[in-house]
Amino acid sequence: MDADEARARFGAARVAHLATAGADGMPHVVPVTFAVTGDVVVFAVDHKPKRTTDLRRLRNIRENPRVGFLVDHYDEDWDRLWWARADGVARIHQDGSAREAAVAALVGKYPQYQAQAPGGPVVVTTISRWSGWSARPAPPP
Repeated sequence: MDADEARARFGAARVAHLATAGADGMPHVVPVTFAVTGDVVVFAVDHKPKRTTDLRRLRNIRENPRVGFLVDHYDEDWDRLWWARADGVARIHQDGSAREAAVAALVGKYPQYQAQAPGGPVVVTTISRWSGWSARPAPPP
């Protein structure tokens, strides 16, 4: 799968898995809702219940901004399996135009956010590498 197809499949997915590691190198993986704009992936801390607002993913990004995202498709017909990955450098935004643009992209993708937009910090990741694999190539457009 080439980078353009990986980006397209990734962007169409509804959930990604975010991988971070703090200064201690311990991996941490969590599901996130996200939006893609060009070579940027954004996600936000939203209103869904969490044990704390001091989220490990945010602490890790402050300590080590290199992150990875993975989306995948599983099917009992293994000819339909695929995954797409985005690796980059993340930055946390508490306010400002970058935060506003990220929230707008998320509201545009998820109807749930139209009723209550994310109110917490957003993470904007500049992607340096798109990659993926598919059991069979995508059909031509």
